[in-house]
Amino acid sequence: MILSYIEIRDGKIKKSSLEALAEARRRADELGWTTAAVLVGSGVEKYAPELFQHGASKVFVIDNPALEHYAPQAYTAALAETVATAVPKAMFFAASALGRDVAPRLAARLGVGLASDCTGLSVRDGKLLFIRPVYAGKALLTLEVHGSPALATLRPNVFPLLSEPASTQGEIAEVPFQIDEAAVKARVVEIVREESAEIDVSEADIIVAGGRGMKGPESFALLKELAAVLPRTAVGASRSAVDSGWIGHQHQVGQTGKTVSPNLYVAFGVSGAIQHLAGMSSSKYIVAVNKDSEAPIFRVADYGIVGDLFEVIPALKEALQKLFSES
Repeated sequence: MILSYIEIRDGKIKKSSLEALAEARRRADELGWTTAAVLVGSGVEKYAPELFQHGASKVFVIDNPALEHYAPQAYTAALAETVATAVPKAMFFAASALGRDVAPRLAARLGVGLASDCTGLSVRDGKLLFIRPVYAGKALLTLEVHGSPALATLRPNVFPLLSEPASTQGEIAEVPFQIDEAAVKARVVEIVREESAEIDVSEADIIVAGGRGMKGPESFALLKELAAVLPRTAVGASRSAVDSGWIGHQHQVGQTGKTVSPNLYVAFGVSGAIQHLAGMSSSKYIVAVNKDSEAPIFRVADYGIVGDLFEVIPALKEALQKLFSES
């Protein structure tokens, strides 16, 4: 069995979790294994039917009011209890902020290995192999995880959803779990949400990013206007722009920010430092706009425009608005 952890955010199943579940189903079919999912939280059983469509044949549920908000120790203990009940051979997480936090905790608790930020999986001689980028994305490492279950976090926007619904029904199993209050060292006391309703860069299909060439915080308003024209689009930024205080850290893409794999990444005024490339080089298509024709970003770009971004952005926005109004 391959077990997938399903993350719920703002009353919805995160797309990245469904991608991990879909990949689990594909690999399980290849190995002759089954696929299951686990939901942890309060009032989460209602999400189980949707998971059957995305590849799960069984859904384990740990439902407790005390688990309404993520708490590292409590969630780790709950998932460890699920592993003891389900006895999976592998367990997948989305490489989201939560997945990157809880997966290593669970691996340490179980004493097993973890393959992090995987961009590919394969099967060889009846064994799962995990593929992940190393050396800032310059090379790919293929590894086998020892111990059972083999844990892995899968990069969002890399693994496709199932092309057709797998099933409309399956088994739902409740996992008995009692929270050890003494073991819970950290709790969520307040959630402060960003005022804007922008999609997270790690889950966006399109990212329009700005670097030092944006020249100031007011220029990022141009990118937000451009992002508003396109569906499922987020605004990204280089570290230099974030360090300058032009935009919040949640928008940072790169080695010290978020790793993204959108269908389209458009970089405005981004020089292309290796730390930034490490976070976005797996984008399916990269478009670079920069006045410097020798900027490193052009080496990885599929398309490049050597020009003034303050002229390109308005022209691009106008062309897109015209395109969508005609369609």
